[in-house]
Amino acid sequence: MPSRNLLDLLETRDFYVSFRQEAISLILQAQYSCDCGPFVPYLAVNFMDRFISRIEIPYHIPFDDHDLHTDYSTDLRLGDEAGFIFDNKTINRMELLILDTLDWRMRSITPFSFLHFFISLSQLKDPALAQALKGRATEIILEAQNEIKLLKFKPSVIAASALLVASNELLPLQFPSFKCSISAFECVNEVNLLNCFDTLQEMVENE
Repeated sequence: MPSRNLLDLLETRDFYVSFRQEAISLILQAQYSCDCGPFVPYLAVNFMDRFISRIEIPYHIPFDDHDLHTDYSTDLRLGDEAGFIFDNKTINRMELLILDTLDWRMRSITPFSFLHFFISLSQLKDPALAQALKGRATEIILEAQNEIKLLKFKPSVIAASALLVASNELLPLQFPSFKCSISAFECVNEVNLLNCFDTLQEMVENE
């Protein structure tokens, strides 16, 4: 999870909101350029949130292509077809900076780590239904990464809430019992679960 410091910055400084949105946009551009799966950019945004929660971002960082070409032309080139091109020295410097800032703790705990466990609480007998529930919850988690409100919730709570939203959508008859099973689990804070569920449900309804 990002530190409380990042949440405070995103709530009080528009600059950090714009910075994060622009960074996520660039990460998604890189995903399409490199043909990566959806979990790679998810981890990249996770690392970014942890990184910027530990450092102070200079306010003069340029955001448009013109400035990038002008100020960093020896390190970075953005092309319509070539995508992102970095030299090896720059990549190495960036990697070491990120690793050092994160204390070399790169094994991020994400909501995906908890999906299998919470699905087991649903007691679904049909593997196809369980897989459909997991697939939809995965989509919701990926779509929700831009939501600043969700940064305050633990990965386990996001996973449980995403499964509840998916269950409400795909298996409405089983939803009440599934919700009771998850809410009764002692390691899940019910208030946080319901708040996170409401946030995700609103996001899905506004799609």
